[in-house]
Amino acid sequence: MRLFQHHRSSSDERLLWSRDIRFVHRLADAMPSCRALELDSGAVLIGSATVLTDAAAAAVAGEARALDYGLVPVDADLPPAERYLMALSQAVQDSGLAARIGMAPSTQVVQTKTLDYFFSLRRLHGVAFQPIIELASGELHEYECLFRPEMPMLPQSISAIVQAAIDTDRSIELDAFLITSILERAGALERDRRRAGEAPLRLAVNVTPASLLDARFEASTLAAMVQTHGLSPARITLECTEQQAVEDVVRLKRAVKGLRREGFGFAIDDAGAGYASFSLIAALRPSVIKIDRDIVAGIARDDAKQALVEAFVSFGRRIGARLLAEGIERRADLAMISALGVDLGQGYLLGRPALEPIPPRPIESLRLDAARLSVRRAMRGGLEPARSSAGRLPTAARIGD
Repeated sequence: MRLFQHHRSSSDERLLWSRDIRFVHRLADAMPSCRALELDSGAVLIGSATVLTDAAAAAVAGEARALDYGLVPVDADLPPAERYLMALSQAVQDSGLAARIGMAPSTQVVQTKTLDYFFSLRRLHGVAFQPIIELASGELHEYECLFRPEMPMLPQSISAIVQAAIDTDRSIELDAFLITSILERAGALERDRRRAGEAPLRLAVNVTPASLLDARFEASTLAAMVQTHGLSPARITLECTEQQAVEDVVRLKRAVKGLRREGFGFAIDDAGAGYASFSLIAALRPSVIKIDRDIVAGIARDDAKQALVEAFVSFGRRIGARLLAEGIERRADLAMISALGVDLGQGYLLGRPALEPIPPRPIESLRLDAARLSVRRAMRGGLEPARSSAGRLPTAARIGD
């Protein structure tokens, strides 16, 4: 594939592929600055994005009656030996002819290529910080570190990247990459905060169960890695993000105990969804149980969701775990979650993710009358109305506000 190597590194190149060789040569004649190359499966044209435009290709395609072609950007952030192959593959897929010429990739091949591309762009990715607050006081509890992939030619969410890693048995490799990147960023922030005389950060970092069973994430090894970046395990909560069933609960339970001994907090994410069952949570004894956002959304108007959260609150108290509601986006849901006794909250209403840790919104400006909501639930046979320390209903409830 030496013919794909280029004499200069450019961020504004595009690549066109078509099975119609005559169409590509006609394009090349119309665009002398572009380079044409014949392949067994068709032909390729590479040129500047200002010359090889969609409009120019469409005009010639109309004249030549070429029906199918793919035109994509060339990613200069990839190594020279890979950027044109990646663009060619994408152009063939975009043409709609991949299956016909034997280039339709299997799901695992696509996922593998996606992960390889993701890892190659290490310096482009970012880490965002979303505040988690104490619902009773509105005070900041910690920030969740959210990885933000930046993949110009193949935009992907982090959840899609995680699923690809699970499906291709690369979840441990991905976690090592993500956690190292997050610790590097958090360590730099911590050094800046120390110089400014600011309080150290408390952080929540996601990790899959499979990684917690790997030697690279053994408790003392992970604690040493954290300390290398100037951070303290006692100020980090590991959130177990479960997208597949846990096969060895006994080993995972041992691993979690080791992490707790090193000072780490431990949270179960997405409780009430997927594999985060009551039995798994009971076995792992987390310090925090995160209630899935799908349960939180619309909870103010949904008795079944309210009953489920009540059960989690009661369960959490029995095992000594705090409850955290994620995905809070409406004031009515915030009021109901608070009335149900949930300790912690997270969501766009309280504070959006940002590339720098920023304070949450003042909770008093977001509160609805929780007493009114709890009284309405009590009238429907739900939660017992909130009472003051003197045993009386709060004023708003007593006057029927």
